[in-house]
Amino acid sequence: MSMMKAALLGAMIPLALATPILAQGHGERGARAERGPQMVFADLDLNGDGSVTLEEITAHRDGRFATADADANGALSRDELLAQGADRMARGVDRMLERADANGDGELTQDEFAAVRSDRRGPNPERMFDRFDADGDGQVTEAEFDAAVAQFMERRGGRHGEGRNRG
Repeated sequence: MSMMKAALLGAMIPLALATPILAQGHGERGARAERGPQMVFADLDLNGDGSVTLEEITAHRDGRFATADADANGALSRDELLAQGADRMARGVDRMLERADANGDGELTQDEFAAVRSDRRGPNPERMFDRFDADGDGQVTEAEFDAAVAQFMERRGGRHGEGRNRG
């Protein structure tokens, strides 16, 4: 299996499991921190006038950059980018636990995870598997996997891996 395939599979599995849990209830809470990194109109409308200008969008972007730039040197280092990613991941995990941890013990059992997943919208592992299993025999061959990855890449316009050696 090439590194590209391994990386794509490694990204798809957790995404298929966690995305629905993270996506639930986005419109139900007031604080942006509880809704995750999605852009919220109120966050962009910096002057609160009910409309968003290009300047406000630019200021929002610049503010996010400045927050991530811990040493204020005008550049984001690997460590700063990793810290920003770790913070986002920690908030996502906290949201997942808040929504899925039915007994409040700070851990997710398989049943709790499955209960939240069963109520979700969007892609799920079964649907993804069915898309990969082109001949419907209950197994995904490397050829089927390669074809599904190629189709995914084509829909994404060739991004993420374009021009790389995919051996």
